[in-house]
Amino acid sequence: MKAFNGFGMSNLSILSKAKSRSISPENFTGEKGKGGMATEGTGKECARELGQGWKVSPSVFIEPQKTFTLGTITGPGVIQHIWLTCFPPQWRHLIFRIYWDDELEASVETPIGDFFCNGWGERCNVNSLPIAVNPAGGMNSYWEMPFRKSARFEVENISDERAVLYYQIDYSLVGVPEQAAYFHAQFRRSNPLPYKDVHTLIDGVEGHGHYVGTYIAWGVNNTGWWGEGEIKFYLDGDREFPTICGTGTEDYFGGAWNFEYPQGEYGIYSTPFLGLPQVIKPDGLYRSQQRFGMYRWHVLDPIRFEQDLRVTIQALGWRSGGRYLPLQDDVASTVFWYQQEPHKSFPQLPDNNGLEVI
Repeated sequence: MKAFNGFGMSNLSILSKAKSRSISPENFTGEKGKGGMATEGTGKECARELGQGWKVSPSVFIEPQKTFTLGTITGPGVIQHIWLTCFPPQWRHLIFRIYWDDELEASVETPIGDFFCNGWGERCNVNSLPIAVNPAGGMNSYWEMPFRKSARFEVENISDERAVLYYQIDYSLVGVPEQAAYFHAQFRRSNPLPYKDVHTLIDGVEGHGHYVGTYIAWGVNNTGWWGEGEIKFYLDGDREFPTICGTGTEDYFGGAWNFEYPQGEYGIYSTPFLGLPQVIKPDGLYRSQQRFGMYRWHVLDPIRFEQDLRVTIQALGWRSGGRYLPLQDDVASTVFWYQQEPHKSFPQLPDNNGLEVI
């Protein structure tokens, strides 16, 4: 099989010997000519008059406290597109994991909603290049994910309710060049962030790679503006001071001046690489906190590292006398990067209560 050099618009007209395949509940193995053959599935009763080939298995049930394997692929190959949908209240309690090349520890481990820039369990459309979320909760990933030996996709239901999941994983069987790195994603939450502390987005990354994206679900616990904090990238041996230091939270996510536009309102936006697509406002009764969803994709400006990487962000507002106020907010981040394997072990995810949006 001919090695791929990246799939994109610039290569769209180039013929290839890559083999197109897709895994879904209608073809769990992705085998050629094996789609739509199910005689059992969640749609069996709906297709009782039509039979095989008529949407007998469009989705799967994942029982409470169980892990379901969406699919296992033998490589080499590259994941090109992932689509899935499930019900919003479960988005924080369905854990999405991807394992490359028979590894024992996942390279991707995040709640489903946060992976797709929907961390608050409420639908939010996203119109970006690698992630698109469309009405009414169709979640799409176009992150390129090469693998050499195998790829395994799992979803764990850590809630006490059965989940229904629709999904499709589109990929090509094709050779992978030596310099291609593996895709990683990791979730962390500080709730609340300790006073005068910083939220660590990622730490302990070792090896050669590049950082490609940040999503933050930010819950504010004070009145006033909350986004004066700086994001900092510590690269290749940096200790006390970073190599890259931003100038403010809204600046990093491509906005300015408190995201305020028009005056007195937050300006929602969703662009190919930067966005504030979600602003959840208090309702004057039980919904008391402001909550925000923001993304920043380093697709055209990846942050390169050769040895190690650590990324932090400050939560910073204002107090009297024009002084900064360290905030104790709810900051949940999902970060995306490529690196050579093996990767360092991830911190343990919070439990069901620790992930809950409350």
